[in-house]
Amino acid sequence: MNLNEYQFEAAKTAIHPIDGCIGILYASLAFCGEVGEVANKCKKILRDYDGTVTSEMKSALKLELGDSLWYIADLATLLNTSLEEIAQLNLEKLRTRKKESKLKGEGDNR
Repeated sequence: MNLNEYQFEAAKTAIHPIDGCIGILYASLAFCGEVGEVANKCKKILRDYDGTVTSEMKSALKLELGDSLWYIADLATLLNTSLEEIAQLNLEKLRTRKKESKLKGEGDNR
């Protein structure tokens, strides 16, 4: 499955009837919540498992990453763009930063 196929299938499960700016805000907040769940699982790995990623925690992280990916796909759909375009743009940006030795640092336009 490629990213666009995933995005197409994921869109079939969207139940929020919101579009436009409110839809984007809704999906952004939901994405932040899912990323928070990923971070919380990682915190528990440090706190409860002495930094050991057990198979159970790995499975739990995979599920949370999937939920995060779903909201990224939803945002892309709401923005009328594709996950593959977003991925390509990101790689182009990173390749340029690497070529210019600017992978480290701050700011969007480095």
